Amino acid sequence: MPHPHFVILYVHNPVNSARFYELLLGCAPIEASDTFAMFKLDSGMLLGLWSRHAVEPATGIGSGTELVFAKDSVQAVDATYSDWVARGLSVLQTPREMEFGYTFTAADPDGHRLRVYVRQVD
Repeated sequence: MPHPHFVILYVHNPVNSARFYELLLGCAPIEASDTFAMFKLDSGMLLGLWSRHAVEPATGIGSGTELVFAKDSVQAVDATYSDWVARGLSVLQTPREMEFGYTFTAADPDGHRLRVYVRQVD
């Protein structure tokens, strides 16, 4: 069975969101228009940003999803937190230990959750 390799976030303004993710991800979109932008990540995953005003069929706002960025150490999580705070990202949860590991959560301009974590090692 094939596995998903493409995630689409519905955004208010794909041009503005593409600028945000270009700076956050450190790569330019491989496709961009007024209603859609797409990034190809190093992992091969595709990230699409589709205008919530143009998506068909129409959808409600928000879906309760997160984009998750795995790191290899607590120090890497803290460094990402410091970087994102300096960039002005909205922080929803400051770094802390949780049952699955050390994590923090921020939000993109449309309120999509961006979680950074390192898996808890026993």
